[in-house]
Amino acid sequence: MKEIKAYIRKEKADIVIRKLREAGVTGMTVLNVNALAEWADKEAFSYSIEYVQKYSTVIKIELICYRAIVDKLAKIIIKYGHTGNSGDGWVFISNIEKSVRIKTGETNVIK
Repeated sequence: MKEIKAYIRKEKADIVIRKLREAGVTGMTVLNVNALAEWADKEAFSYSIEYVQKYSTVIKIELICYRAIVDKLAKIIIKYGHTGNSGDGWVFISNIEKSVRIKTGETNVIK
């Protein structure tokens, strides 16, 4: 199993999520987050007194999938999240060693 974490522009979230669902993704976590980075969108960043840095509000998508479809899903995120401008974001892919469904105790099941 694989975990995909993607950080994308807010305005690209709807299409990316729709395309992931069309590809068969039945569940994902979608969060509003503040990204503190040099790659922050120069047109949309804000300054924070707390962080004394510039940040952009972006969308973080987290999902777990089978190894066989991880590249397909990453390509969807990249294709539909792309604008060509600074701040388009990142996709990270990690291995999942084990999963346990709390309700049933089942292991390594994705539904």
